[in-house]
Amino acid sequence: MPNIYLGWLKMWLKTKEDLDLNLKGISIVEVSGESCANCLTLMPILDKLVSNMENVKLFHIEADNDTMPLIEKFEIMAVPTILVLYNQEIKARCKGFQPEEILELWLDAKVGEIKKEYNLV
Repeated sequence: MPNIYLGWLKMWLKTKEDLDLNLKGISIVEVSGESCANCLTLMPILDKLVSNMENVKLFHIEADNDTMPLIEKFEIMAVPTILVLYNQEIKARCKGFQPEEILELWLDAKVGEIKKEYNLV
């Protein structure tokens, strides 16, 4: 699938080249599967939460045969999985669906830790 904006989805990542071009700074990567109901529920929640964060980008990886190199690189074992990265380095990981309130607290804490560690505040 091409890099497109779908309202709740900022950018699709399909290849390692996509990672190199886009995963700079703080990134939230949502990994989902085509028939995963929890994944579909999670995407608009993540978009809402990340859109309120300064200098944080949201990306999506659809787990399929085409994206297996990315799935293997990030050691994804289940969907949905949310990764918090800084310059492609995984700083935090959350597996499974989480309620919006819990996810907001978790994301705020993890992004805050990165900003503090790298003096981005």
